Amino acid sequence: MKLAWRLILLVALLAMGLWLWSVFFPSPQKAIRRHLEKTARLASFKANEGAMERLGNIAELAKCFSKDVEVKFETPGGGSLTLAGRDDILRAAGLARTSGSALQVEFLDAILTVSPDQQTAAVDLTVRARIPGDRDFFVQEMKFQLKKIGRAWLIIHAETVKTLSAATNTNPVNE
Repeated sequence: MKLAWRLILLVALLAMGLWLWSVFFPSPQKAIRRHLEKTARLASFKANEGAMERLGNIAELAKCFSKDVEVKFETPGGGSLTLAGRDDILRAAGLARTSGSALQVEFLDAILTVSPDQQTAAVDLTVRARIPGDRDFFVQEMKFQLKKIGRAWLIIHAETVKTLSAATNTNPVNE
């Protein structure tokens, strides 16, 4: 009987150890997905966000990116915007929060490719943004490059992916 209890206790301790290992040392794919969820959550904001909460969220959002990040994306109006460095991210996030009432950002359909050395990764995903009250979404395909810096995965580059329909619309053929 004592042997059975010892075996049960040993199996329980082993299971707890494996669970703790997966929590504190997640796979690169799991850590990157978690980081992307956090980034989308911090890029989103509500109309009733307080001043201190706003500043804290903007600062946390900037920490999702490397210091020398480069972000190139198409704006909803049809233009393009390039952000270079964390300071540009801070300014753009602050401007978006002061000029807009609210924004909901989601990263969908993420396809991850982690390098063999597990220090860099490429992520193809769809960004879906929505202003509450508007019935239309802003949807854009993007490619992110992430790098493991210390124990954290940080976005080092992000850019809009020109889709076939967008490329076709910019170069119409008139024959």
